[in-house]
Amino acid sequence: MKKIEFNYSNPGFLIGFAAFVISATGLFYAQSIVTPFLLALFISIICTQPVLWLQRKKVPQWLSITLVFVGIITVFFGFGALIGSSLSSFSANAHLYEENLQNVGNSILEGLNEKGFLLSKSKLTKLFDPSKIMGLTAGLLGQLGGIMGNAFTIFFLALFLLMELDSFSIKTKVISRDSKGSLNFLNTIGKSIRHYLSIKTFTSLLTGALIWIGLKIIGVDYAIIWALIAFLLNYIPNFGSIIASVPAVLFSLVQLGVNGMLWTTLIFILVNMIIGNIVEPKVMGRGLGLSTFIVFVSLIFWGFLLGTVGMFLSVPITMATKIMLEQDPNTKWVAVILGTQEEAETLYNNEQG
Repeated sequence: MKKIEFNYSNPGFLIGFAAFVISATGLFYAQSIVTPFLLALFISIICTQPVLWLQRKKVPQWLSITLVFVGIITVFFGFGALIGSSLSSFSANAHLYEENLQNVGNSILEGLNEKGFLLSKSKLTKLFDPSKIMGLTAGLLGQLGGIMGNAFTIFFLALFLLMELDSFSIKTKVISRDSKGSLNFLNTIGKSIRHYLSIKTFTSLLTGALIWIGLKIIGVDYAIIWALIAFLLNYIPNFGSIIASVPAVLFSLVQLGVNGMLWTTLIFILVNMIIGNIVEPKVMGRGLGLSTFIVFVSLIFWGFLLGTVGMFLSVPITMATKIMLEQDPNTKWVAVILGTQEEAETLYNNEQG
C-alpha cells in the first residue's frame, strides 16, 4: 500500500493553503447564496432515499417527488403554525411571567438575607432582570421562525436537484470515463451523509419526544415548543443540547419557581445522557469517521463561516470534505488528521503489513 506523504514546505502545499484561505473568505462573504444551496442539497440527499424507495415500488418519479415534498411541506408549515401560535400566546402572557419571576427574585432575596448574604433589591434586579430572561426566551423562539425565511428558495432548489436525480449517475459515468480518476467517492459521500442525518433525525425526534413527555408531567407550559427547540438544536454537535435547555430551564423558573427549574434541568440532563451515551452510539454503528476534537473545531469553523446553518451542517460538510481529501495522495494526510485514531491505526498496520 502506498504510504501517505506530505511536504508542507513545497510550493504545492503553499498554493493549496492559499486556495483554502481564499475559498473560506469567499464562503464567508457569500453566506446568503451558499447557505440556501447547502440546505437544499442536504434536503435533497435526505429525500433521495424515500424517492428511490417509492420508485422501486413502481411509483413514477414525478409522483414520488411530489409525495415526498408534500410530506415535507406539511411538516414545515405545521412547525410554522405551532411557533406562530405559541409566540402570540407567549407575548400575551408575558406580563404574568414577569410578575412570577419578580416574585421568585424576591423570595431568593429574602432567603439570602436570612442566611446573612445582604443584597439590595436593586442589585438583585440587575442580576436577575426579568425582561432580559423573557427577551432571551422570546428571541430564541423568534429565531426558529426566522430560519424559515428562505423556505421557498430552498424547496425549489431541492426539488430541481431531485428532478435531476436520474441524470447524475450517467453524468458521473461520463466524467469518470473521460478523466483519470473515479467518482465513486460521490456515492460514499451521499451514503455517509444519509446515514448520519437519518440517525441524527431519529435521535433528535426521540430527544424531543422525551423532553415533551417530561415537561408535560411536571406541568411546564409550552412543552411542545421546548421539545421542538430540543429537536432542532440536537443537530448541533456538543453544544446544541446545552443551548436547547437554557430557555426551558429559565421559563420553568418563571412559571414554577426554583423546584420547577431543578426538575426541568434534571429532565434535560437525563434525556441527553440517555440519548448521547446509550442510544446514539448504538444506532450510529460505524460512527462519524471524525475525531471528537475535529467535530468540535468544525462546529466553530463552519459556524463562523456560514452562521447557524453552518453549525447545523458542520458534521456532514466535514465528512464530505474528508472523503474528498482521501481521493488524492497529496491530501490524504489531511483526511487522516480529520479521522479517528482507529482509522489511523488501520492505515498504519496496512502499511506495515
